[in-house]
Order: sequence, then C-alpha cells, then structure tokens
Amino acid sequence: MKKLNVSIIGAAGYTGSELLRLLVNHQNVESITAVSQSQKNKLVSDVFTDLLGETNLKFSDTANKNSDIVFLCLQHGDSANYLKENPHLLNKKVIDLSRDFRLLENNSIDNKKFVYGLPELNREKIKSVNYIANPGCFATAIQLALLPFAKNNLLSGVVNVNAITGSTGAGIKLSDTTHFSWRQNNVSVYQPFQHPHNEEIQESLSQLQKNFNGELLFVPQRGSFTRGIFATTVLECDLGEEEIKSLFTDFYKDEPFTFLVDKTVDLKMVVNTNKCFINIKKHNKHVLITSVIDNLLKGAAGQAVQNMNIMFGLNEQEGLKLKCTTY
Repeated sequence: MKKLNVSIIGAAGYTGSELLRLLVNHQNVESITAVSQSQKNKLVSDVFTDLLGETNLKFSDTANKNSDIVFLCLQHGDSANYLKENPHLLNKKVIDLSRDFRLLENNSIDNKKFVYGLPELNREKIKSVNYIANPGCFATAIQLALLPFAKNNLLSGVVNVNAITGSTGAGIKLSDTTHFSWRQNNVSVYQPFQHPHNEEIQESLSQLQKNFNGELLFVPQRGSFTRGIFATTVLECDLGEEEIKSLFTDFYKDEPFTFLVDKTVDLKMVVNTNKCFINIKKHNKHVLITSVIDNLLKGAAGQAVQNMNIMFGLNEQEGLKLKCTTY
C-alpha cells in the first residue's frame, strides 16, 4: 500500500503536537503538513523541542491538497466552521478530535456523516467510512468501563462515576484553572452531572443496551498533574466478581489496547501509551470498575491514529507501541 500524506489542522495544540510525535515515525506516513496560523513558518522543533532531531517540518497555514487524511485538532465548535469554510477537505478522509460531530443529532455536514470512533465499539463501521468523530477523553475511559455491562444488558438504576484528569485536558491556552499557581497541590470539581461527555457515553451505552434508561451521575475533577485520567465507576450487579471479569475478558479479548488486569491500576501504567487498563472489585451488590488512560493518547491523538490505521487497513498498533512513564 502507498504511504499516506497527512495534514494536521491545529498542530500547535496539545493533541496536534501529540499527533506529530506519533506520525513522524509512523512507517505508513509519507508526509505531514502541520497547519497552525499562530506558528506558521516556524520549525516544529522550535515550538516542540522534544522533536529536535526527529523532523525538519515547518508549520504551514494551509493543508496539503494531496492529503489522504486530515486531522482536525481545533477548539470545540471550530471544526464544523473550518469544514464549512474549506469544503474541499471533505474529499479526504477526516478525523475530528473536537466534539462537533460526536452526537447523532449533529453528526453530519453537507450530507457527510461522521461515525463515532471508539474502536472497541464501532471497529467494523470505522473500516469502511471516510469521516470519524474521535471520542472525548473522559468518555473513552468511562465507556470502556461500562461497555461489557451494556453488551450483556446488565445496566440498570444509577451508575456513579468519579474521574479526575490532568491539566492538559483543558487545552494549551492558559486559563485560571490551568495556571500552575492554582493547579499545583489542588483538586476541584467542575461541571458535575452536566459534563458534555455525558451524552456521548449515553448514546454508546444505548447502542448496545437499547433498554438502558438509568442515570449516569458523572462527577469530573481537575487534578494536580499534567496527563492521564483516573476513573472510578460504581454500579449494582447481581453477578459474581469472577463472572463479571469473564464478561470483560470476552469483550476485550481481541482488543490490542484495552486490558482487564488483576492488580490495582494507577496512572503511571498508562501515561505516554495508547492503553486502557481496567480493574474490577465486587462488594456485596456493588461493583467498582477502575479505568485509567492517557487523556492525550487513548483519550485523543493515540485513538485518532488507531482510527486512521483501521480506516486504511493498516496494522492497528502501528505508531502506537509506546512505553509508559514508569518513573
């Protein structure tokens, strides 16, 4: 197969820069066009110094007209506008990392429909489409903790979720709640019960369990660290712990990045990887599912590359065999 020409729109942000790091050494990528209005004509390695010696790319202000695939790494609301202003990009394969096209009620533009890009849920659809809406980071960690329950019609009543994310989840632009002086040695709750990722989680669960009409009580938190999501989900289930583990093992048996593990999980196991680790504990009728991911990789850029690999029939793990940050 020929190698791919790739354009990244919004390449100077956190997710855009992660895509650059993944794709510069991807064996199936021929060229990368890093689009950024704020950094145009600058060397990528001058902005992201960890790429010194890896690439001589410069930021551009336009996508490569010969691109095979375009990644949109823009602010929420900006992706749809960018495609309206640049409709020729819809002649390419597109992966959008914002939430503009994730929900069924607004998943199309110019009659071009986006498929929700969670491989563990929609791999077969992803193989044959041109437009992918990459899932949200919180949504990815939480859905992977719940999909096996939904697959087996075991969700009912209230599902309680607490999840804490690193500061990179808020994007590269400075704000009051990402400033070092505020974030350091601090934890806070934000958008409880009404986080935007709630709806996409509900839609995915309903895709597998049509009759699920329970409540998802999601409380997101900001943590005093840069990367990762640590999510704890509690629900009631009559099955025993080993039976539940068996459902998870079966559901994820062919998944290259999602694993049920018996040991207690922590963020250092997954930061800088495209992996999700899940641990299950049962107490009386209550089940605790702990799931951990890197918000910038499995929760964003890594999952986007995983989707690209699936769309083009490549090795799904190409460019994603990464080592965690152990120390």
